[in-house]
Amino acid sequence: MVAGAGRPEPDERWLRSLLGRLTTAQKARLLTGADFWTLHPVPEIGLRSLVLSDGPNGVRGPAWDERDTSLLVPVASAVAATFDVSVARTVGEIFGDEARRRGVHVVLAPTVNLHRSPFGGRHFENFSEDPLLVGEMGAAVVAGIQSRGVAATPKHFVANDSETERLTYDAVVDERTLRAVYLEPFRRIVDEASPWAIMTAYNSVNGRTMTENSALVNGILKGEWSWDGVNISDWFATRDCDGAALGGLDLAMPGPESPWSGGKLAEAVDSGRVGEDVLDDKVLRLLRLAVRTGAFEEESEVDSDGPPESARPVIRRIATRGFVLLRNVRVGDAPLLPLGGKPGKVAVIGENAALPAVQGGGSSHVCPPHVVTPLAGIRRAFGESNVVYRRGVRHRRLLDPIPPELLSDPAGLRVEFLDTSGSVIDSEVRGTETLLWMGGSGLPEGTAGFRLRGNLKVSPGEHAFGVHGTGKFRVEVAGRSVFEGDVTAAAAGDDPLGDLLQPPEKRVHVVLVDSDIRPDGTVPVTVEFTPRELDSIVGLGIGHDPDGWDDRAELEAALEAAREADVAVVVVGTNDEAETEGRDRTTLDLPGAQDELVRAVLEANPRTVVVVNAGSPVLMPWAQDASALLWTWFGGQEYGDALADVLTGAAEPGGRLPTTFPAELADVPVPLPRVQPMDGKLHYTEGTLVGYRAYAARDTRPGFYFGHGLGYTTWEYVDAVEDGGALRVTVRNTGDRAGREVVQVYVATEGRPPWLAGFAVVEAEAGQEAEAVVGVRLPEGECRLLAGRSTGDIRLTVVVNH
Repeated sequence: MVAGAGRPEPDERWLRSLLGRLTTAQKARLLTGADFWTLHPVPEIGLRSLVLSDGPNGVRGPAWDERDTSLLVPVASAVAATFDVSVARTVGEIFGDEARRRGVHVVLAPTVNLHRSPFGGRHFENFSEDPLLVGEMGAAVVAGIQSRGVAATPKHFVANDSETERLTYDAVVDERTLRAVYLEPFRRIVDEASPWAIMTAYNSVNGRTMTENSALVNGILKGEWSWDGVNISDWFATRDCDGAALGGLDLAMPGPESPWSGGKLAEAVDSGRVGEDVLDDKVLRLLRLAVRTGAFEEESEVDSDGPPESARPVIRRIATRGFVLLRNVRVGDAPLLPLGGKPGKVAVIGENAALPAVQGGGSSHVCPPHVVTPLAGIRRAFGESNVVYRRGVRHRRLLDPIPPELLSDPAGLRVEFLDTSGSVIDSEVRGTETLLWMGGSGLPEGTAGFRLRGNLKVSPGEHAFGVHGTGKFRVEVAGRSVFEGDVTAAAAGDDPLGDLLQPPEKRVHVVLVDSDIRPDGTVPVTVEFTPRELDSIVGLGIGHDPDGWDDRAELEAALEAAREADVAVVVVGTNDEAETEGRDRTTLDLPGAQDELVRAVLEANPRTVVVVNAGSPVLMPWAQDASALLWTWFGGQEYGDALADVLTGAAEPGGRLPTTFPAELADVPVPLPRVQPMDGKLHYTEGTLVGYRAYAARDTRPGFYFGHGLGYTTWEYVDAVEDGGALRVTVRNTGDRAGREVVQVYVATEGRPPWLAGFAVVEAEAGQEAEAVVGVRLPEGECRLLAGRSTGDIRLTVVVNH
């Protein structure tokens, strides 16, 4: 076995010899972070510091800085929608390459919890509602990362499927459900890809917090599955010194403070409360990780040139592969999509067309080198003069960030770091999006506050300015103070990412007259900010609205544009405010008045393509009225060009739904309030009936079935033959262009809803056949193998007796 990047697996005798050279204090010190993202080095044995980084959409590195950019791929749900393990493997390879470029040894990805409910706030960051699909895609991502000599960290072990009270809730799950549904993706990933690290969750399972859950960690993960990697806590999840040590945790993050730091773990060993053998096992695992990731080798130079341009077409192709064509009916003599290269005049409508959601909120956030918006992609594809844009309605909670082109210095805003006396310690130019500093990193010594300054290009009239963050603000516009006071969250909480996930905002309205504006057309804007605290996460942002927005006038302008266009493309969706770590969703409706916008545009122009830019299911009451409905997820940095490829037909929308979309709120199998803990306990009373299994058990027709997706050609399922643990399915492309088909195989037995047993991707030219070989695990006795295009479109049935 090779550890990755050509390294052999660690020599266990050598690791034990290194272990023998360490004192108890040195061993214990290795098991708590040196800071927020790095581990302690041990020069005496040649061990360099390991660097960890958040992951699922990209590899951020130890800083949260828009000047230090990372490749941003489509979110996990979009990757799973490809139903293609080779795509997932490519995503992992991108992560691994990015990690090596940035000097990162451990990537905290992939997230492999389940889509238990569409109300889950972190739904977008997870692959699917089906444990087999989660496991297969997760294993491929892990294999891709580790092929580059970088550790992957599947998370969050286990039953971490709700964001409400996420630090403390107790998941009450019966043994069968726990193993068949929630442990199964981790088991499959351990079996197929041997991840070098796994992250345990904040929550408890059946009465024991996961950082102290010996039955699940020592008993199943390390014992039954013989896993030899490092068990890392979620950040700040370690609660008790002895309990975590005996419960199977190996690394308490972050540092420098934790229940194990400051000699506390060493003292527990010296006093006999924790055995020396327990400590040694943890250190051996960490040393094994260090060998696998090259931390005993010469330090490689960090690439400061930024992400490679060569990745752009790869990410663009991944995005198109995950887009799901939900509906595409004939308008005239042909389906509305694809539009072709010259559709005439195109009206692009919707806030998400110009301000798209390309990732969700929370710790998965990375700073991409650029974002191609749907508007930019469509203009590039169809020609600037052929495209007209209207926002239609607004739905963002925060004011828009200041466009850099409206500043006299387009590089951004000047940030000055202030000491306690208000003197400037240092300064730098930063972007106009929310600025973040984690754990005090990146702040000059002695920083107590901040000052943001910029010269904004404006016209006379009323302007709205907004500041967001938690602390004391002073805002000055055109030389006069317009706000001074505290900005605080409506409800204080103990979530370490609370202020990042939903920062409070204060808005002020300012009337600017000609005498306020300088000869160069600008006014100075200054924001002084003293954060509530500096040692965890500091977030600071400023927004601006120069338009004098009129809801009625803007909607009418959008509808007029739609009526005059040959084709309308309305882009609606959610954003990282609505879908985020740390908070479950309270509604499945599109934010704001977007449903009304869609209905009105469909009425104004029947040749309307509705594009939904969301990471999780939303209710679409107008879906059956849309001639074309394209689901595009949170599409990553190349989103707009990928969308244009699919609209023009340069690429086929290759995705299939990895989760069931409800038609009505009442149909959701795990609705509110069952996604929220009651008295601290979250009861998984639905058992194994998650997602499409629940719909089948209740004989409920969803809005769109699990596995559904149309593409740009049609397929005939010709034959299916069971052959030694595989189903060979022959399909024929009956359309007029080459296409890609996802062949899905389900198993059905008496008394149980069908479940996904395997899948395979095939491609064929128009008129040609292809054979999909789908490996399946057959249950004992008689069963039916169902081959088809979704749970609602089964084409062939084969009865087998195993």
